[in-house]
Amino acid sequence: MDTNKIKKGLGRGLSSLIGETKAEININKVSISDLASNKFQPRKTFDEDSLQDLTNSIKERGIIQPIIVRKSSDDSSKYEIIAGERRWLAAQKAGLHEVPVVITDVDDLKSLEFAIVENVQRNDLNAIEEARGYQRLIKEFSYDQEKVAQFIGKSRSHIANFLRLLNLPEPVLKLIETQKLTPGHAKILVGLNNAEFVANKIIEKNLSVRQSENFVKIFKINKKSFKNLKDPNLQSLESSIVEKIGLNVLIKSKKNNSGSITFEYKEVDQLNKIIEIIKLNY
Repeated sequence: MDTNKIKKGLGRGLSSLIGETKAEININKVSISDLASNKFQPRKTFDEDSLQDLTNSIKERGIIQPIIVRKSSDDSSKYEIIAGERRWLAAQKAGLHEVPVVITDVDDLKSLEFAIVENVQRNDLNAIEEARGYQRLIKEFSYDQEKVAQFIGKSRSHIANFLRLLNLPEPVLKLIETQKLTPGHAKILVGLNNAEFVANKIIEKNLSVRQSENFVKIFKINKKSFKNLKDPNLQSLESSIVEKIGLNVLIKSKKNNSGSITFEYKEVDQLNKIIEIIKLNY
């Protein structure tokens, strides 16, 4: 694929991508029930307020921009939406029976490209949806980060940063998807063992990105200092217990040889395991 053609195409919008495919010149009218969602649609959530605004607009003026479709490979009687799923949903809410479409003849790769371009250009995707769209181009269609960057019209660092977000724990990904955590905040959390804890603290304290960076730095310094000061014999003992029971253990010892042992559990079954071990041995 010619990268210059890609960049030029994105500059003109989706119409240029249609020009690269076999599209019927005339705009067709098809029944709403004859359309099916795009199986490559990267967008999983649709803002209800925004969808209602579009619904009201369609009621007043109809659908101005046609929906781009292709013949469904799963059901020959239907068309699969490539771009315009939001318009299709709003048309249903508006009570329309037919919608204007442009029928194209495209493969799965082009279908995914259409869907990603439309959403990225309109800023309709949250960071995780966008990252997963890039990931599909890489995993399923053998793109590399450079090719994705050229196609989407973003920098390679932008693509790399979004892909790194997918390494975060699922609870943190949910916070990003629901916009409780911004991509700027999330980028700071990548690589942290306690990313979920820090994420919740950022939200709880309403920290800015800069404040979050400082918070993480302080946390890392304190953790490093603690490890350096800890008795290596205690560290060895902790490790041996962890290997035996499979749970995190923290041993604190004072100068008078008193102290405490803390067992960390994340679910009831793990708590029961600790209790059973104590009961069996004491």
